Amino acid sequence: MREPGYRFARRLAVPLRGLAHRFVYPLLVLGAFALMILGKADLILIERMRATMADALAPILSFMSEPAARVADVIEHGRELVRLREENVQLRQENERLRQWQVVANRLEQENAQLRDLARLTAEPPSSMVSARVVADAGGIFVHSVLIGAGAKAGVGKGNAVMTSEGLAGRVATLGDRSARVLLLTDLNSRIPVMIESTRERAMLAGDNSHQPRLLYLPSTAHPSAGERIVTSGDGGSFPPGLPVGVITDIGTLRVQPFVDFNRLEFIRVIDFKIEGPVVQTEVPRGRDRR
Repeated sequence: MREPGYRFARRLAVPLRGLAHRFVYPLLVLGAFALMILGKADLILIERMRATMADALAPILSFMSEPAARVADVIEHGRELVRLREENVQLRQENERLRQWQVVANRLEQENAQLRDLARLTAEPPSSMVSARVVADAGGIFVHSVLIGAGAKAGVGKGNAVMTSEGLAGRVATLGDRSARVLLLTDLNSRIPVMIESTRERAMLAGDNSHQPRLLYLPSTAHPSAGERIVTSGDGGSFPPGLPVGVITDIGTLRVQPFVDFNRLEFIRVIDFKIEGPVVQTEVPRGRDRR
């Protein structure tokens, strides 16, 4: 009973299969054209269909991507724990070093207070500071100076030290009510009394319109080395001693590389150290000295 029915179904399926193979490609082409025509005819309907399909597929895709996101979060959490552990070790080491320096600083502070008491040294008056922005760069081949947006009304005074976070940049040369011109260390007219920090040997830092000013009047017995720090000496009553200036780069010509990067001078601090002393004249006629 089953054998004749099976044969009949098989005979019927063979022509249907051939008919389907014959017409499936034209049907797909017609369906594609129909979708194109429908898309051109009714864009709103197509957009609605896309939005509906996206809304239907979004939860499925979100559910499928959830395990991968969880695994990524776990991996990132593990990496963060490793980084935190390394930072914790570094912070502990830095904390230990800071504690050692704190002990040294406290001891030096006590010794300094005792020495000041024995010497009856008069305490230095508190300094005042004004922060300002560099509003114009008057630099060039013959002039190394900048214009800042603070003047006498802001508390800036002529001869005040101009510094950045790196070190000494120059001094206030000319003063207005709302602006001031700063003569940089590299200018030809700049003269700053300095000393070698390690040996305390005095000299004069003289600008010559190059990127590295020179040391003048260094004692003949001095034997400076490359890399030694140069700081202000406090001579002349213009600046207090110890302000960072730069490092010696050339022993033969005694060139000094300033700590301040004058090509990136944007914000400065004008500091009045309240020093009662002569202010060194920083400007001379440009025409006679530029020859």
